[in-house]
Amino acid sequence: METIQLNIEGMTCNGCVNSVTNVLQKIPGVNSAEVSLEQKRATLIYNPAQSNPDQFKAAIEDAGFDVV
Repeated sequence: METIQLNIEGMTCNGCVNSVTNVLQKIPGVNSAEVSLEQKRATLIYNPAQSNPDQFKAAIEDAGFDVV
């Protein structure tokens, strides 16, 4: 397992946090996804044999937010 932190712009409420969390948890290989509105950051624990940071970035951007 590996851990990655992604900085996210555009989240303004807990609904945004839930949206980002839900899209990340649907990606195969993601063991856990914790999203912080205050820190504007997602922390993921994932299996690099099943998923990668490009997939996380694409999922977040598809949900309407920006990874910076």
